[in-house]
Amino acid sequence: MRRLPIYFLIDVSESMVGEPIEQVQDGIATIIKELKTDPYALETVWVSIIGFAGKSKVITPLQDVITFYPPKIPIGSGTSLSSGLSELMNALDREVTKTTFEKKGDWKPIVFLFTDGIPTDETTQAIDKWNANYKTKTNLVAISIGENTNYNLLGKLTDNVLQFNNTDTNAYKDFFKWVTASIKATSENINNTNLDGFNLSKANSEVVEKIDLTKKHAVPDENFVVLNGKCSKTDKLYLVKFKSTLKDSGIEGFQTRIFKAQGAFKIDEKAYKEYSNERDYSLKISSDELYGNPSCPCCGNQFALAHCVCGGIHCISGDGAATCPWCGNAGYYGRGDDGIDINRTLG
Repeated sequence: MRRLPIYFLIDVSESMVGEPIEQVQDGIATIIKELKTDPYALETVWVSIIGFAGKSKVITPLQDVITFYPPKIPIGSGTSLSSGLSELMNALDREVTKTTFEKKGDWKPIVFLFTDGIPTDETTQAIDKWNANYKTKTNLVAISIGENTNYNLLGKLTDNVLQFNNTDTNAYKDFFKWVTASIKATSENINNTNLDGFNLSKANSEVVEKIDLTKKHAVPDENFVVLNGKCSKTDKLYLVKFKSTLKDSGIEGFQTRIFKAQGAFKIDEKAYKEYSNERDYSLKISSDELYGNPSCPCCGNQFALAHCVCGGIHCISGDGAATCPWCGNAGYYGRGDDGIDINRTLG
């Protein structure tokens, strides 16, 4: 039987931590649940999930909808789009049955690429390979989660570049309904007509907007700062996420950029290491640019952002004596008036 392979290539970089990755996780589960009730999808649809951060990995190999169980989606450091594309191309070569003189192969695969940031690696070689060998043999939809993506770069991969305006939980639900409807429509079409095709369902323009690739889109500045912390009580890792915003400078007509805390989040340490680039980029951010200090997601300590002389970030309950879980150094912690440089991740 000819299959309709569906690949979800998901950016699992640190800037996706929190609501974005949770909503993608729930959205994938909703898509699978809906497809299991559709007779056309049951006949043809097979699904795979690939994650990419500093490194990439197949989270779930291609399998039929009936046996598919939505996996836990990890978080890693960095945004290596070239690694994600390479993993995807290898999966397509390995899993998709090609048409021969003796028999027809699978239907043209559909790839949904989800990303919320700018690649932290060199992408030219991987994009050239994609365009030369895979672009015409797949239907790729690149989806920017928010406005922080390099649209020009995504436009080199596909003409279908969309922006998901992720404003609230209902927007996420509407968005994944649209993805589900597109898969269902394509599955029904190939079952009824026996012709290869791809049907993108009409989307709510307030939720999903098609990007005009004829315009030149500027590459945005950094929009997130992510810090890697360790819990003082449990030794477990967590991420502290800040988002860029503007603040009045005190001078009329001028504003300064700051980063406001969005929260601290637990992570799967094993998966984080598997998906993270081990290279040390020695990236820093001044504490003067960071606003807010959320509580530790692992033990509930009041402050998730305390800084040791070793450079390690960890949690403390408040002013006073504490021990750094990174180096074991014991010292007195208090608030300082002067800014210091803090180690940050690739995001």
